[in-house]
Amino acid sequence: MATPKAFLLATLCCACFFGAVLAARELSDDSDMMARHKQWMAKYSRSYKDDAEKAQRFEVFKPTATKTNKGFNPNAVKLSTGFRYANVSTDALPQSVDWRTKGAVTPIKDQGQCGCCWAFSAVAAVEGIVKISTRKLISLSEQELVDCDVHGEDQGCNGGEMDDAFKFIINNGGLTTESNYPYTAQDGQCKAGSNSAATIKGYEDVPANDEASLMKAVANQPVSVAVDGGDMTFQFYSGGVMTGSCGTDLDHGIAAIGYGKSSDGTKYWLMKNSWGATWGENGFLRMEKDISDKKGMCGLAMQPSYPTE
Repeated sequence: MATPKAFLLATLCCACFFGAVLAARELSDDSDMMARHKQWMAKYSRSYKDDAEKAQRFEVFKPTATKTNKGFNPNAVKLSTGFRYANVSTDALPQSVDWRTKGAVTPIKDQGQCGCCWAFSAVAAVEGIVKISTRKLISLSEQELVDCDVHGEDQGCNGGEMDDAFKFIINNGGLTTESNYPYTAQDGQCKAGSNSAATIKGYEDVPANDEASLMKAVANQPVSVAVDGGDMTFQFYSGGVMTGSCGTDLDHGIAAIGYGKSSDGTKYWLMKNSWGATWGENGFLRMEKDISDKKGMCGLAMQPSYPTE
């Protein structure tokens, strides 16, 4: 039986203030953000032709730099769970997988300024296994998780954890559809008694820090993955295979929906994010696969998990 991994995957929410308090805070925030922008420019050797372009780029930087808020508990006790793909031979796996081409991935969604990436990650994985099991692709409700899953580490827009979301779905008898319980990007009152459209029977954790095991799982179904989404390498991804330096301070939930190899031979993971279709590659991203760090690019191999039917 799986146990929660107890980390909060959150994005910052915006609070509004008025008068002099607001003005003072904005000045302070801009000063801090300008310092962060300067550090980012130095780290990635960025320069601009004039002050006007720099100011424009700074305005783009601000909302992106506040996408995630860290909440990982490194001291949480983690117990091992079953892994049904343990005996699968990697030699028998396909060289590439893209669950989009198999109709198991819903269109890109946007969590907005609500810190519920955990819900989007879990729902993407559930939508995938339901399609595989029933041959029906159903867009399920993240908002039902945000409003109704108040147990364990899940705290709506203040963060949560995918395994707890899976546990709620099981105990709740499933999730309703997106259309029946639309996303509002804010905490709301639980609408009890929503009709279930799909459910799962259980969930399992992929062995930590093992990209080969993750490959076995992803070859069979979409998988929930935690990454360091606050790292600038991730934040400013715009296309291609993400390579280079990236942290492993887990703070963001996404879904692994495939893997493959680029034209230059770089192996990659195919991921679904929840920051809208204008981010990355139409909302998706490719992250370098099988790197020397066993934790994986941005920590993607540290705590993957998936629902079971």
